[in-house]
Amino acid sequence: MISPLNIYHALPYPLRVAAASLRGYHLRSWRYGPDEERLIKAALERDSWDAQSRRAWEIDRLTYILERSATKVPFYKEQWARRRRVGDKASWSYLEHWPLLTKEQLRSSPRAFVADDRMSSKMYAEHTSGTTGKPLDLWWSRETTRAWYALFETRVRRWNNVSRQDNWAILGGQPIVSAAAKKPPFWVWNAPMRQLYLSANHVSPNNAAAYLDAISHYQITHLLVYPSSACILAQAALERKERLQHLRAIMTNAEPLFSWQREILSKGFGCPVRETYGMAELVCAATECQAGKLHLWPEVGWMEVLHDTSSDSVATGQDGRFICTSLLNEDMPLIRYQVGDRGRIDSSNTSCDCGRQLLQISGIEGRVNDMLTGPDGKRIFWINPIFYGLPIQEAQVVQDSLEKLRVLCVGAHGYSSKTSRTISDRLAARMGSIEISVVVVASIPRGPNGKFRAIINNIPSMALDRALGPT
Repeated sequence: MISPLNIYHALPYPLRVAAASLRGYHLRSWRYGPDEERLIKAALERDSWDAQSRRAWEIDRLTYILERSATKVPFYKEQWARRRRVGDKASWSYLEHWPLLTKEQLRSSPRAFVADDRMSSKMYAEHTSGTTGKPLDLWWSRETTRAWYALFETRVRRWNNVSRQDNWAILGGQPIVSAAAKKPPFWVWNAPMRQLYLSANHVSPNNAAAYLDAISHYQITHLLVYPSSACILAQAALERKERLQHLRAIMTNAEPLFSWQREILSKGFGCPVRETYGMAELVCAATECQAGKLHLWPEVGWMEVLHDTSSDSVATGQDGRFICTSLLNEDMPLIRYQVGDRGRIDSSNTSCDCGRQLLQISGIEGRVNDMLTGPDGKRIFWINPIFYGLPIQEAQVVQDSLEKLRVLCVGAHGYSSKTSRTISDRLAARMGSIEISVVVVASIPRGPNGKFRAIINNIPSMALDRALGPT
């Protein structure tokens, strides 16, 4: 049977534009309504709230979410009923009384997290695979969807002096072009959204010029990108020595932004590069301001930072696991959700040169399962400094055993055998006695949806458990 996607791929480009635009009308009706400017104005006002006012607002919202979850959400109603049956009298009004929630629990019974006064069939269905390729099914009400996109408009676009009324582009993993396509267009224009959707899965040095021509042709003002794929385009722009006149900002998402990537993107596209952080589960979001600080969005979620091996909170400014609770999505709330990322927040100081008073994420070290393991069981999460100041376009560290790992590098101008030795020496200084090989490659394979992973740990789980010891 021929699938609708195959039919779409077989259409000539003008008809693919028409199909994408029909979808765009539907999305626009869900994302934006007559209250958009009111929601944006309210978010801008919250940017300048002092810490006491912001915390009071968050606590009030959290109290409501916990009560609603315990009484209206099937998964949590059953959870609390089981606890009551065995004599547990803990109050659900206290967040610390709730157990941590895993992705597997959410994945196995997603509809159980939809409030029983909502119908998922009348909500917006969101599907995401993240970096693992295992799908998650999520639902947002129209109110939640519009609130989210008002925040996006405020803190991603307005902070960077652009808007959704400008022509913009997204470099993403949706199959808008057949995987077998060898010639452009590797994109589709969505007229109602003023969006040029660029396929991240077809980006290569050979195709980069075509992408840059499309960005120029559609007079794109801002790009939302996977940094790994966008760096290929930025490198091509540098080599062409041709400035893209209309570009005003690059916003990165879905992957960590490394220092060498920021440098390539900034030089190649000739405009500011801003990092964003968030997830389709709508439990946490953050945006980098013009002062280079990553500010949390208080409306989206309540964040805890816990030790890697316990449920205790870390000290202020210390690294740990991000545990997030929904504040925005009251109709599919996730309580104490283990997002799989780790890092640190600075709750002691919200002052910023940008003038905003929002909390700051002062470091994201990557995903909990994206770590290297030394022969002695030592865990290494943060590998960014290994590549500081080196002529590379991108790099990936692959660990196959406790004794061996590989570094795949795509070199930039000036890469030499000395560069490889420097990478090996820096990594050995962090890992200890371990065999390291540095391999220069033309490109690094992407994971699901075209996303890039900086660390891949292929050590079997039993061997990893032995190395790490009891937790």
